[in-house]
Amino acid sequence: MNDPEGQTGPVEVTGLEALYAAAMDCGVKMITAVAGFPTTAVIEHFEKNSPAEVTTLWMTNEKAALETALGASVSGRRALTITKHVGMNVLSDPLVTSVTHTIGAGLVIIAGDDPGVRASQNEQDSRWYGEVAEVAVFDPSNPEAAYRSLIRAFELSESTKTPVIVRITDRLEKATGPVTRSEDIKKTEATFDRSVWKLTMRGKHQHFHINVQPLLVDEAENTSLTRYVKAGKTGIISSGYPSLLVDELLSERQLEVSHLSLNVVSPLPVRKLRDFISDHEKVLVVEESEAFIESHISICKNVLGKMSGHLPYGRIEKEQIGFAIENIDKDKVTKYTFIQTIEGKVSRSLCEDCLFLPVYRMLHDLDIFIAGDMGCSIRSASAPLEAVDVGFALGAAISTAAGFDKKSVAVIGDFGLSHSGIVGLINAVETKRDVLVMVLDNRTAAMTGGQSTPDLTEAVKALCDDVIVFEFNDPELAGSRINELEELVRDKLAVDGVSVIYVRADCVLYR
Repeated sequence: MNDPEGQTGPVEVTGLEALYAAAMDCGVKMITAVAGFPTTAVIEHFEKNSPAEVTTLWMTNEKAALETALGASVSGRRALTITKHVGMNVLSDPLVTSVTHTIGAGLVIIAGDDPGVRASQNEQDSRWYGEVAEVAVFDPSNPEAAYRSLIRAFELSESTKTPVIVRITDRLEKATGPVTRSEDIKKTEATFDRSVWKLTMRGKHQHFHINVQPLLVDEAENTSLTRYVKAGKTGIISSGYPSLLVDELLSERQLEVSHLSLNVVSPLPVRKLRDFISDHEKVLVVEESEAFIESHISICKNVLGKMSGHLPYGRIEKEQIGFAIENIDKDKVTKYTFIQTIEGKVSRSLCEDCLFLPVYRMLHDLDIFIAGDMGCSIRSASAPLEAVDVGFALGAAISTAAGFDKKSVAVIGDFGLSHSGIVGLINAVETKRDVLVMVLDNRTAAMTGGQSTPDLTEAVKALCDDVIVFEFNDPELAGSRINELEELVRDKLAVDGVSVIYVRADCVLYR
């Protein structure tokens, strides 16, 4: 973030630059992250610009990333964990426990959501983890709000001894706006207070609800980050990037519509919401991706939004908000009934010169279920390849195939294996399942920007007796070698137990 020496006024920056500036101004000492859209760009910016005293770690697993950040927090260093929305699922285990366990220095999780599913396996909403884990969630709308939210998140984390979530999206990262950096930010050296162990496990939960939760509720109700403009009998409640769209629309059309923009969405400011709803004849909730706020207040008959059909689920556009306002007098709207299919869409298939293409074609011809993984292999599920049949989560292929009714193939990348697939392999070996694991090894996390991956070959050999490394790196030999590989695959499918074939080839994008 450019901040010329001596300049104290606002500087025009992106949301991404605002987040970085806030982290540096807060004195963050450790950053742990797992690559994935839309947060890879955030991590790369932090890694490139952070001073030497800030430790930046690319991790293979979100649970491990948060646990490492918790270690930093306990020892008195402010820490930041950066992950995309599906990574929140993986780190939820230590997250939920850390709240009643308590922490030390401030710890914030930046959760990158993907409304519209540009590069993800689902369209989930990280705000729900505020309720699951009972932590505060900030949902900033513009660069200034992003800067102030991250700073306040660290302060709140230390005063409550709990992690705090800041939710972002790709559009917030790219949005530009004026940001005034603060020169008076408290940088504490808080450490873990182990006197919490005087309490029972139940006592820790009681302590949270009696002493900590009221602080979170007070933050939600009284934060200066909330914006309220009163104008007219119709009102809009929004959070996140859609708040910016609402502001633009109301300004462009010069509409007399009130606007309550929330930046803290967990806990929800119930009193503030109740007062706003009672002051207006109709209230439209504008949010993405899920009806998070709306679902809590839809018991009020004058509340409209996604659940009433006025707005679509997922990504929100300005013209959709305009349509909702134009139809605010209707209790139900049936405009958004279209279900998107891949027909007519640009296929996000594998690279045309991918060295693994013959492998996927070979898998297509096998008359068995093929378990894929959340990596390049998932792009082989649709036409024309139609190679893998299922793909539930990153690292899930081996465990999924271990549940099939007969020996079949689990296709997993080297990054998926190191992320969590190795656990599936351990269980498959220990429980004596029949599964053929094909590790498509290009030493690259190709879907997330070409990050390097650890070599687990020796670890896999230590776990499993039947491991073969198959070099597939010469495109001129691919024709003859694919027949050899197919024969090997069919041989391994005919024997009991766990078999592993490492198929090695360079990534054509990042070699």
